Amino acid sequence: MAEPTRNVDDLESVEVKFNMGPQHPSTHGVFRMVLAVDGEKVVDCVPHVGYLHRGSEKVAEGEQFHQIVTLFDRLDYLSNFNNELVYCMAVEKVMGIQVPERAQYIRVLMAELQRITSHLILVSSFGLDTGALTPGLYTFRGREKVLMFFESVTGARMMHNYCHIGGVKDDLPEDVDKRLGELLDDIKFDVEEADKLFSYNEVFLARARGVGVIDTATALDFGITGCSLRATGLAYDVRKAQPYSSYENFDFKVPTGSRGDCWDRYWMRVQELYQSLHIVEQAWKQMPKGPVNAVGRRLIRPPKGEAYVRAENPRGEIGVYLVTDGTDKPYRMKVRPPSYCNLVALRHMLQDQYVADAVLIFGSLDIVLGEVDR
Repeated sequence: MAEPTRNVDDLESVEVKFNMGPQHPSTHGVFRMVLAVDGEKVVDCVPHVGYLHRGSEKVAEGEQFHQIVTLFDRLDYLSNFNNELVYCMAVEKVMGIQVPERAQYIRVLMAELQRITSHLILVSSFGLDTGALTPGLYTFRGREKVLMFFESVTGARMMHNYCHIGGVKDDLPEDVDKRLGELLDDIKFDVEEADKLFSYNEVFLARARGVGVIDTATALDFGITGCSLRATGLAYDVRKAQPYSSYENFDFKVPTGSRGDCWDRYWMRVQELYQSLHIVEQAWKQMPKGPVNAVGRRLIRPPKGEAYVRAENPRGEIGVYLVTDGTDKPYRMKVRPPSYCNLVALRHMLQDQYVADAVLIFGSLDIVLGEVDR
């Protein structure tokens, strides 16, 4: 006997849940999200964090102030200088220290070079998320050159401990002019090549445009900052809104997007690469003479007080709230991490998107789990 045929309209869809991570090549760290899917569409997403938890904020309460710089190096291993800077500014605010102008310029120069290396990693990893390998060859070549420059200045490729309370550890090397001149030319070439190869590739445009859209009002409600916020069309950047470390002396633009989708979030990083190169060139050519540290002694004892300082790292606005009690160790320290705050919007952005786009949307937020699970 022949099997009775079934009407397609009589079939019921079943919601299925599965894990992506925590050990997954596309989660950009030790991250797990539980996806509820109906066919190929994501119905819901529940992010799970904490697999890398290290308790950095609590550890800081047992460290002397100068030792805590290394903890900020490791919060976000792609934003070392930027995170060192915001912590040092918090201590300097409590102590009322005026950082020498040359040290401020050096901090800006190093922070913007760090932003370049971070965005180069985003271009590379975002290319891999969409199936493109070649852009990463250009971006990693450029990043390696910047890391070699870092090593010549700080003695380390990544974990620098270079920003010190009151200034920086050492002055720039004597051959810095030669090194920076060659470096900027090489980086510009690598950025331009990756940009031409990848940004308007028709396959990449088809994958990224109109995917993971979020508007400005919703982004603000979730607390999104950085490139992910500027991709929605809002030109908010802490370096412009509340300049610090002499950023008011530099000429640069704040690029914005229009759709708030994955492509716009990627494009913001590419545009920031060009702006950061422009800032570095200004800092190099306008570098003032003078001392690089306002504090002679290493053991720091700030007076009893509190301070909140914010800055712009490659992932967005990072803030440090510091409470001191007159000893050589902080009473309490709290970090406002951009990666964690941007991650809050992931559930909203993934709803009603295809499973194949889940990795793309997640990657476009450019998070670092060391900062999320601090």
